[in-house]
Amino acid sequence: MVVSGFRRSISLPKPNITTTTRPYHVRSSSLPCRSHPSISQLKDQIHTLKSWQADPDCGSSAWLCAGLTQLKRLHDSLDDLFQLPQSHHSLRRRSHWVDNLLETSLLFVDAYGSFRSVLVDLKEAQLAAQVAIRRRDGSKISSCVKSRKKIERDLARIVTDIRNARRCCVPVAAADPDAELAWLVREANAVTVSVSVAVFCGISLSSSSKASCIGLIRKRNKMDGDDGICEFQDAWGENLRRWKDDEKMALRRLKVCEEWIVEIEKESERLFKSLINARVSLLNVLTQLT
Repeated sequence: MVVSGFRRSISLPKPNITTTTRPYHVRSSSLPCRSHPSISQLKDQIHTLKSWQADPDCGSSAWLCAGLTQLKRLHDSLDDLFQLPQSHHSLRRRSHWVDNLLETSLLFVDAYGSFRSVLVDLKEAQLAAQVAIRRRDGSKISSCVKSRKKIERDLARIVTDIRNARRCCVPVAAADPDAELAWLVREANAVTVSVSVAVFCGISLSSSSKASCIGLIRKRNKMDGDDGICEFQDAWGENLRRWKDDEKMALRRLKVCEEWIVEIEKESERLFKSLINARVSLLNVLTQLT
C-alpha cells in the first residue's frame, strides 16, 4: 500500500542557547594576576615614594606631610595584600617570612609610637618658647633650647631603631612563584625606612642627624648654612638666638612651625593606625599557622 502526500522530515537538536564558550582560567596559588588592584596600587605607591624625595617642594613641612600621607596609603595597600587568600596561602607555606615581617612591623610601630611622643614634647617646647619671648624671659628661652636638644637625642635614637628594619628580609629565588610577593614586601619595607628617616631627620636641628640624612633631604633654600626643613630652621635656628632683634618675627615663625607640627602629628597618627592594621593582618596569618 502506497501512502501519498506524506513528507518525511528530520528533526535536528536545538542548539543550547544557554551554553556559551568561555575561556578556562586556572587560579594561581601564589599572587593574583599582575593587574589586580592591590598589586598595581602597591607598585604605583612604591614608585611615588621613591620619586617623593626629588619633589620640587623638598625641604618643606608640606613635603613631609605629603610623604607621610603617601606612606599611609602604601601600608593600607600592603594590609589589603596580606588579607588576600592567595597571599595567605603563600605566607602559610613560608612561616619564616611571617616572623621577619612581624619583626619589621613591630619596629615600624614602635618608631612611630615614639615619634608621636616626640611631637608632643616638641609642641610643648614651641609653646614655652612663645611664652618666654612674650615675657622677654631669656633664661626660659635657654631652658627651651635645652629641651629641644633632648628632643634631638630622641629623634636620633628613633632613626637608629627604624634603620634596623633593613635587616629584616624575605629571601626567595627569582623563579619562585612567590617572588613577586617577596619583592613587593622588600620594596615596601625599604621605602618605609628611607621615607621615615627623612621625616625624622627633617624636623631635627642637630648636626649628627642632618649628616645622616644627606641624600634624603635636599633643601632648596638654606639659612645660615643649616640644612633641614625650612619652617623648623626658621623657628629654632638664628631666629631664636636673635629673638630680641624682632620679637614679632620670632613669634610669627614659631607659630608657623607650631601649625606644621600639628599637621605632621595628624599624618603620623593616620600612618600609625595603618601600621597597626597591617600588623594585625600578619598576626591573623600567624594564628592560622598554629
